[in-house]
Amino acid sequence: MAVNNSDEDHEGDSDAERIVYEKFVALNQNLIDCGIHIDELRNLTYRKTRTKSDGGSALLRPHSLFILVTLVAVACVSIVLKIPFVEYIVQSAIGIRCILPNNYFVWEATRPITDCEMCKDVKEVLVFHNITREKFKNYAYSSRPMLMKGAASKWPAMRTFDYHFLRDLYQRIDGAYESVEDECQILTFKTEFKTLEEVFSMPESRVKLEVGEKPWYVGWSNCHPEVLDVLHQYYDKPDFLPEDAEHSRTDYIFIGYQQGAVMHIDYVSRLMWQAQIKGHKTWKLLPPPECDDVCSPVSFRVEPGDIVLLDTRQWYHDTHIDDGEMSLTVSSEYG
Repeated sequence: MAVNNSDEDHEGDSDAERIVYEKFVALNQNLIDCGIHIDELRNLTYRKTRTKSDGGSALLRPHSLFILVTLVAVACVSIVLKIPFVEYIVQSAIGIRCILPNNYFVWEATRPITDCEMCKDVKEVLVFHNITREKFKNYAYSSRPMLMKGAASKWPAMRTFDYHFLRDLYQRIDGAYESVEDECQILTFKTEFKTLEEVFSMPESRVKLEVGEKPWYVGWSNCHPEVLDVLHQYYDKPDFLPEDAEHSRTDYIFIGYQQGAVMHIDYVSRLMWQAQIKGHKTWKLLPPPECDDVCSPVSFRVEPGDIVLLDTRQWYHDTHIDDGEMSLTVSSEYG
């Protein structure tokens, strides 16, 4: 999801912290095509440090961060250029692989420390059936992972949305493809696609993931007003959300097979809801690394018609789709 790293976010930082942040941004361009897996990133970027005052975790000191980023940047260049000896040493020592999405290293290294109270007593997802707005109001702005069973089951989208419906929608509305490229965002994960138009141009055999075809999984945000008007004829914001809640003007769609998103956190401004339209998906949640000692991993499975509510800014999360199934979800933010 979109990120806004403005100078205002770093007001009050020390000179050393500001210098380190600027170094991260400058080096980030060298990390676009190279990086580390998010699980390794968590371990590399943070170290556990106990202090007498807070008994908690702290970010690496600025000089350590700079050394770490420099090493990773050099390692990335070595791997991209395929320098055998350096590549072997680096990969053997710290497991670097060129699969990091752009900016994750900077985001992870500069995110705020989490208050572990948000996950301290969470052992499992909180499940609701037939939830009403009145019953939900006490949980509405909680960081507790929640699963609303069947909350989207009556949406027309459940019967209508699929790859071909979305493809036809974007092909018939002028400027729809360009809006994703110019105003919104496309997430192509491990696929080779560069644009949404490429996604909607794949052969039918790959759409259906027939034998011999490569799996695919993509997501994108919808900014085009005509596209949103059509989509909202088939679903609306969940009716249990507070009437006075602020809602994002941008909705996301995620569609594809097998591995969904790798372990990550989102850099968004609000809480998230995601409705499972097609397929079954298993979510795995991990607390922030500074909370590993007091919080537990959480895992749960969603079915078509379920809605997940999650603070994706604090819970690391990945998803995996049942073998052979196509997953399709719609998602947005509220707060």
